[in-house]
Amino acid sequence: MKFTKMHGTGNDYVYINCFKEEVKNPEELARQISDRHTGIGSDGLVLIMPSDNCDFRMRIFNPDGSEAEMCGNAARCIGKYVFDNGLTEKTEITLETKAGIRKIQLFLFDNQIEKIRVDMGQPILDSVSIPIISDEDIIIDHPVCFEGEDYRITSVSMGNPHTVIFRNDVNNLLLENVGRVIETDPMFPQRTNVEFVEILSSTHAKVRVWERGVGETQACGTGACAVLVAGVLNKKLNRKSTISLPGGDLEIDWDPRNMHVYMTGNAVTIFNGELETEN
Repeated sequence: MKFTKMHGTGNDYVYINCFKEEVKNPEELARQISDRHTGIGSDGLVLIMPSDNCDFRMRIFNPDGSEAEMCGNAARCIGKYVFDNGLTEKTEITLETKAGIRKIQLFLFDNQIEKIRVDMGQPILDSVSIPIISDEDIIIDHPVCFEGEDYRITSVSMGNPHTVIFRNDVNNLLLENVGRVIETDPMFPQRTNVEFVEILSSTHAKVRVWERGVGETQACGTGACAVLVAGVLNKKLNRKSTISLPGGDLEIDWDPRNMHVYMTGNAVTIFNGELETEN
């Protein structure tokens, strides 16, 4: 089975072209290939598939085998993959995901992709839809205690749930300890991604991400969008800001006209390979 390993802002996945390959058990394959000691090593598995109503369809599986609704970094990489591999000549494509249809715009220089912009849609803020179990309809700067520690959280869904927490110094945070605790708290019935955010200016934030079903990652596209939305709601960030993650920067823009969030960043092919598997 042929595959391509790619990353967007350091968020690395193994991509399989399901126009040519058949993946019978993606949950198990994701567990196998994601292991960084015995597999290829990645933040998960992405299937590039035909769609009945879009140019392409994406399915994404975490290293624990669970299926995610959406990944912004993976969406950008799919844009690069389908263009570079001749699956499309379009520079504006539509992508079917479990979180809905996403529009991807490719910016070219000398017929090479320079950067990619994804329309991530409107953020979801109501607790029932995120989902989060709370008496509050909307969770903004809300006090919560996790295992004896007090936090103030803002909850946003970008097709998948995010819990955003602002603090002064994210570098000294023991994320592995607190990330798993928050991710699996009963108030999040579908678990949650967690972002710890340090505000550097009104247009710049530094973020560390704990991804649901993955652990700490170099970047999270939907997480960066959730951070921007939470920053605007808490009057800490402008609607157009740079979100710096360990893997690099993403430019996020929350358009007040249609309330859509736009994410712009890179997509990089690391290598191609072939996998011996019964999947």
